[in-house]
Amino acid sequence: MALAESGNLAVGGVQYLWQEHNAFLDGLLGTVKLSLIAGILSTILGLIVAAMRVSPIPALRIAGTAWSGFFRNTPLTLVFLGTSVVLPIVGIRFAWADAIGLDTFFIFAVIALSTYTSCFVADAIRSGFNSVPVGQAEAARAVGMTFGQTLRLVVLPQALRTVLPPLASMYIAMIKNSAIAEFFNVGELTKFFDDSVRDHPEHLYAEFIAVALGYIVLTLLVSAAFNLAERKLAVTR
Repeated sequence: MALAESGNLAVGGVQYLWQEHNAFLDGLLGTVKLSLIAGILSTILGLIVAAMRVSPIPALRIAGTAWSGFFRNTPLTLVFLGTSVVLPIVGIRFAWADAIGLDTFFIFAVIALSTYTSCFVADAIRSGFNSVPVGQAEAARAVGMTFGQTLRLVVLPQALRTVLPPLASMYIAMIKNSAIAEFFNVGELTKFFDDSVRDHPEHLYAEFIAVALGYIVLTLLVSAAFNLAERKLAVTR
């Protein structure tokens, strides 16, 4: 009897997921879109902050250290809350987002996730910079390269091999951290799970497994991409 009931629940869960597959795919796409945009922005911002932290200009070093220290020691939930509450208070509402089909809270989520992740990206990149022998930078300056040219042409290409593994971990963590956006009404996987459980609690296990598999697939794809990049760079050594 119990086995029959379990079987019926499993079949019912699969049927429910098939009926709601469009909503699930929308949530998955929302997570991909949020993570992809935030990943690009956090990489750019993290690279800038890392360059500031190794800059010969004291003011830039202080600013870069302050940025990393503030966001690294602030819970991500508070960063989301501060972004979604403080920005509208000061008049920043991103009215143009509607014109391109983006929700304002999605923009807030991108800002919160990218700024928070940028400090960890910056730390990883700075560690990569420090792994390059000092003589490399000194030789570059000796032939007349500027600080920016030294970073871009000499230090960064060598540091890239070192920073790929920690960066992969950062981006995987960022995908999982994107679940917090659900509490700010951003459509993604966790919001699909929350809405489904509220409306159809009888399919809890099927909904949980589907969403968990969605996150697992995304993180495995990121891991595979970085592993491929590592192998490509190893061949060129």
